[in-house]
Amino acid sequence: MAKAEAWRLEAGNYPISMIIPPRYADLDTLGHINNVALAAMFETARVHFHHLLGHHPADAGVRWLVAAVDLKYVAEAHFPYDVTICSGIGRIGNSSWELYSAAFQQGECVATCNTVMVLHGPKGARVIDAHVRAVMENNMAAPGTVAA
Repeated sequence: MAKAEAWRLEAGNYPISMIIPPRYADLDTLGHINNVALAAMFETARVHFHHLLGHHPADAGVRWLVAAVDLKYVAEAHFPYDVTICSGIGRIGNSSWELYSAAFQQGECVATCNTVMVLHGPKGARVIDAHVRAVMENNMAAPGTVAA
């Protein structure tokens, strides 16, 4: 199994969490939650997290695009235990940011996910506005973060 940074394996280091119950259909032939199903859970939590930023980018004529996704499967996940996806901003650039997430089951980290997002408009990359940047800065993932 892949190794993640030690601080990423603790739920308390992320400001936002979302509980996602796995479906029986998410199982693979070995009885584990399928890696693709776990990736979809990260996607659901990512959309939920970005909704919390306050306004949809389409309101300003721009889109938030996924530029890269890096998943590390740390341990096996099992049905029927809920999966808690914890998320926070890892890095903020000019027109991009990285969302750090981790999936937990029964208190154990089973996977981490880094998603690079880009703010894009009709004329290419767009600068992150001050309001969204401030919300992002208030929702950073880092060692010692106290989850909300």
